[in-house]
Amino acid sequence: MDIQENQQAVDISKPPYLHLISAFLAMEPPDVLISLARKCGGGLIGESIQGFIWNNYINTTVGDGGCQQGPYLKRVLKKLIGEIESDGGVVLDELYEHYAFIMTNLKGDNFSGGNSRVLKRISFLFPDECCELSSCPKSKKLEVSLHCSVNMLEGDTGCSIWPSSLFLSEFILSFPNIFSNRSCFEVGSGVGLVGICLAHVKASAVVLSDGDLSTLSNMRLNLESNLLSTRIDVPECKKDASTVQCVHLPWESATEIELQNFAPDIIVGADVIYDPLYLPHLVRVLTVLLKRGTSFPNHGSVRSEGCQPDSKCIRSEVQHADFEFDSSKGKAESCSAPCVEDKDDALERRPVAYIASVIRNIETFNYFLELTKEANLTVADITENSKPFDLLPYAKSYQRSTIRIFSISYN
Repeated sequence: MDIQENQQAVDISKPPYLHLISAFLAMEPPDVLISLARKCGGGLIGESIQGFIWNNYINTTVGDGGCQQGPYLKRVLKKLIGEIESDGGVVLDELYEHYAFIMTNLKGDNFSGGNSRVLKRISFLFPDECCELSSCPKSKKLEVSLHCSVNMLEGDTGCSIWPSSLFLSEFILSFPNIFSNRSCFEVGSGVGLVGICLAHVKASAVVLSDGDLSTLSNMRLNLESNLLSTRIDVPECKKDASTVQCVHLPWESATEIELQNFAPDIIVGADVIYDPLYLPHLVRVLTVLLKRGTSFPNHGSVRSEGCQPDSKCIRSEVQHADFEFDSSKGKAESCSAPCVEDKDDALERRPVAYIASVIRNIETFNYFLELTKEANLTVADITENSKPFDLLPYAKSYQRSTIRIFSISYN
């Protein structure tokens, strides 16, 4: 039977099929894919669903960097075939044949010819509620291609996609008015995902930095793969909306003059609060970047209440003082900051940093808080009152609830 005849007419631009293909492209774990495939098939992974998977992912992957995906496809097909057979279903010949091909050619997971990187495509899916946001594409989908490490535990952490970078990217896309027409600087940019999202919401300038040269090289590749021009280590940060600047910036050796030259309006970072040895250097970098005297107009604040992901209000500036940290207790204390509607006003604000992080070690995090207090920085947890839209509904391996986002400012 022709595989095309096995596939029922479906709308690939709508859930659950959109979620299934997005999960494949993002290389979600096999269990996630099986769950989504069953949802598409009403509980079973019949021939029509198998045909859909073949036509829309596996067959297209074979001719589009498929060698890099070999180990992943091996795990997925093994799980998929096993699930279908356990249900008493019929497995399409194409799936059997491709699995046999991978098993024959994949020896010791070296299918990629020694290449330890894979190509993941992260699809941000904009729900109807946020269609009025300036960051929402006409297709309601922003797809970002990223070359990243196979194993973040093998010393290649800078080329891995960390959960906090996904959360920070959702935050940027959900609150585009914070970042549009502002100069933005990222510390520890990794694969460049956050920078790509900053460019998408039309930041006036985007500077991405990292202390590892191989990470910086991979970052440039990702920027160019997403049709962004790049430049490296330009002495002065000239605002250029069409170019993303990549800077080699080890925190421990960055000079104050070097940092002052960037003069960003906004600093961002994801999962940078993890190593106690580097925290003093990170706090010093943040302090220099936040301490500059130039201020810029505040263009409104998002409401602290009533602006949840299911609302239809247009999101703008995030309120910075929703929570204050007690560094001795290591927890946030709530405060009653007033709600402010989106509107222009004459208030002036100094630069602000938005740092997304998973708190893996409370002692390390408390140490970070102590250092920021000594540096005259204010840390506020804005997670609960400034929740981003869930733009990655298919990414079940991504635990949004474990991530906090903090605003940091200089007193």
